[in-house]
Amino acid sequence: MSRNYFFFLALFFFTISFTACDPDDPIIPNEEELITSLVYSLTPSDGTAVKTFSFQDLDGDGGNAPIIMVATLEANTTYTGTISIMNEAEDPSINITTEIEEEDEDHQFFYETDVDGLSIAYGDQDGTGNPVGLKTTLTTGDAGSGTLKITLRHEPNKSADGVTAGIISNAGGETDIEVTFIVDVQ
Repeated sequence: MSRNYFFFLALFFFTISFTACDPDDPIIPNEEELITSLVYSLTPSDGTAVKTFSFQDLDGDGGNAPIIMVATLEANTTYTGTISIMNEAEDPSINITTEIEEEDEDHQFFYETDVDGLSIAYGDQDGTGNPVGLKTTLTTGDAGSGTLKITLRHEPNKSADGVTAGIISNAGGETDIEVTFIVDVQ
């Protein structure tokens, strides 16, 4: 019995030595993209001037304060929205929007607002029919003010309760960027 025991023990260690990682195997980290800029452009349905909300923080967290620009929205108006995201810390700049489009099943934008009458609907979908949020339809109601928080989640659980409707509380995943804008509707 002890002979079989040692034989199987030796076989076990021999098998493990062939299946273990070679110390020279490269380790490929899951790199997170640096996002330095987010631009939310809103084109009114009547074709007048585009309204732009933008965030730029070229030195990342800490350091200099980010530059945040807001626009005044017209009351009772429908806008077509698009988001672009960049990493301008690299030369040349990296268009992260393209990467999100390519990996759309792993990303979703969430739009949260406390402005009465302001609503945002998704205008694009990933390959499985779930929302992404690079394109939206934003509709304003009567005059008012408040905030609009835009959050990009990486690997959210799009099948969780309410996530496809834009409810972030059950989404999980990791936040790639989160920006809060002051909104004034006149």
